[in-house]
Amino acid sequence: MDEKKPSRMYFIGKKEDLIQAKRTTVTLDGRDILLLYHQRTFYAMDLQCYHAGSTLETGDMEEINSKLCIVCPKHKYKITLAEGEGLYKATNPTEKVPTPRWYSKGIKQRVHKVTEVDEDIFVSVSTCPVWIESDYYQSEKGRAELKKAQESGDAEADVNADEDV
Repeated sequence: MDEKKPSRMYFIGKKEDLIQAKRTTVTLDGRDILLLYHQRTFYAMDLQCYHAGSTLETGDMEEINSKLCIVCPKHKYKITLAEGEGLYKATNPTEKVPTPRWYSKGIKQRVHKVTEVDEDIFVSVSTCPVWIESDYYQSEKGRAELKKAQESGDAEADVNADEDV
């Protein structure tokens, strides 16, 4: 991804149609992207979860620490809609009374810019040159892994399933 290359805006559809659909998947520049409409705002991110490639299309929505998140339906990973940040709940064992809190794993899911122009919705694919974990499932190798898992009868690739949730 070239940081200096201007990001092209792709027409996705009419605002009212996309509001009614709530979730739409599109392929832009070879990337599978999920467009969501939630609480009067549009969000766009890579379709496959960064963790094991599961589709986020049917994920539940949750608010965690005032951040809207999508929950991966397969392993329950929490991903913020606006930033693509992975969140997890844990306790700090060094505390006198360990209290569960939400912590950040950092940016794990690539998010894309959504723009509204005259009731039309456009998405600009992220040109951030930094590797983000969800990029793997947009690569040839990641896509091949997903296809192989689907052909073997597993609905999703599950290479990282032993990682802590």
